[in-house]
Amino acid sequence: MNRRRFILCSLGTTLALPGLPSLMAKSVGGNSAVQLAKGAGIGAKRFVAIGNLLGFQVKQLFPTTTGAEYEKTTLLEPLWENRSQMTLFRGLDHGVKGGHFAVHSFLSGVLNSEAQARPDGNVTIDQYLADAIGFETRFPSLTVGSESGIHGGCQIAWTKSGVRVPPVTGPAQLFEKLFVSDSVERRARRVEENQVQASILDSVLEEANQLTKRVNKEDKDKLNEYLSSVRDVEKRLELRQRWTSLPKPEAPFAKPANRNAVEDLPLLYEMIALALQTDSTRIATLEIGGDFLPQNLGIDKSHHGLSHHGNDPEAIASLIALEKYQIEHFSKFLTRLASMNDGERTLLDSTAVLFGSGMGDANSHKNSDLPIILAGGGYKHGEFRQVPNEGLNKVRLCNLFVDIAQRMGLETSAFGSSTGRFS
Repeated sequence: MNRRRFILCSLGTTLALPGLPSLMAKSVGGNSAVQLAKGAGIGAKRFVAIGNLLGFQVKQLFPTTTGAEYEKTTLLEPLWENRSQMTLFRGLDHGVKGGHFAVHSFLSGVLNSEAQARPDGNVTIDQYLADAIGFETRFPSLTVGSESGIHGGCQIAWTKSGVRVPPVTGPAQLFEKLFVSDSVERRARRVEENQVQASILDSVLEEANQLTKRVNKEDKDKLNEYLSSVRDVEKRLELRQRWTSLPKPEAPFAKPANRNAVEDLPLLYEMIALALQTDSTRIATLEIGGDFLPQNLGIDKSHHGLSHHGNDPEAIASLIALEKYQIEHFSKFLTRLASMNDGERTLLDSTAVLFGSGMGDANSHKNSDLPIILAGGGYKHGEFRQVPNEGLNKVRLCNLFVDIAQRMGLETSAFGSSTGRFS
């Protein structure tokens, strides 16, 4: 091929050969170097993140006593039976400002507007993990949320290219993704598509490998980066080839109907738990966004309006009712994972579950002092930990992400705005 650009549409990928000053490239290509993925495994490390777009009433969440003897607060009440399985943190944040627009840095630590000059952009921790281990399951990751509400829908997950990961928008769509297999005709078309794209990649990698023998060191470094991108696409294609002919898990119940974000929340949690249990994925995110309507809880005001409560007692009481509902179902999710066996452990033991928000105080648009809970994942839990939130000893939330990544087997010492590993 004498062009330097081609598109694999069904893989959602564009590969562009970099400019090579020392050689006018006319072709690219190669032999597949992808190794078979390890496959599903009992005891594999997993990660789930749940984010609330509008935060929580931290005065009703955080205790005054740190350590294992912390007291029960209004918003901790639904989680009280889970306290031995979780750690509550205070003082963690990303050091960013921007109000509602900075909420989208919850899992990245990086504002979208400041991501362009960074090698990994504003990649979120779920996609960072999925890039490393996601090829071992049918779905590298699941992003669940809404495409309506504040700011045009779910923005909890971002790739290293700065692209928002579109969410699965309801229980009906999530059910189809997890349990409904393609028709025979559709599977046959996928096999044919896979063969064509595999042939293209073979040619690309072969010719790119030949180019490495004819360019200077600077251009060879550029080509190596390009080849790394090609191999990432190969892994994605190999994953799709491997799963095309394999049936999905049998559905444990009939396809549900989409109702509303409030009533659907328990079912979304249940299907995320089933996705982990069936090893359909090991990485999942759920964003509770602006379409979470208080009217469905009998509260006749908007969630966004209530979040700017101006210290009005009635508005705060409505917010607490709304937030307790969300926390109650998070508690049930933890209990559900703890009831699922994963070899000699429980699924909760194998799954680090992060719960919180990129908003610390929606009433004043603050993105500091975030409400953060970490459950499961093999951590030692049962405490309320307050960390320095300013000065030289300030601890960033991304430090915790570094620890999560390392525990999941990634060799990394930095992520996002981290200053080290959380200990």
